[in-house]
Amino acid sequence: MDLDAKVCYCFHVTKRKLLHFLRLEKPRVASQLAECGGAGTGCGWCVPFLKQLFQQAAQGGVTELEHLTPAEYERLRAVYIREGKGTPPPSATPLPPES
Repeated sequence: MDLDAKVCYCFHVTKRKLLHFLRLEKPRVASQLAECGGAGTGCGWCVPFLKQLFQQAAQGGVTELEHLTPAEYERLRAVYIREGKGTPPPSATPLPPES
């Protein structure tokens, strides 16, 4: 995922913003990433990815998310929501049409 790709589609939080937050705020637990624009507090889809970024940053490693394109990431989020696993807020990025 590139730096400007959205990680949290509910609150429009990019990878760049999350990395900046991790570097400056140095959260002690992954759940503190919610303080970065509300990331992870909407439908819940991005929580595993937030945990992944947090763990990589805590270990001082390269902060790289799974090798998904933004389109794949968005499509998988849509599947997650359509399966009833999360409910995005009204301000969230709309789901792409079903294919």
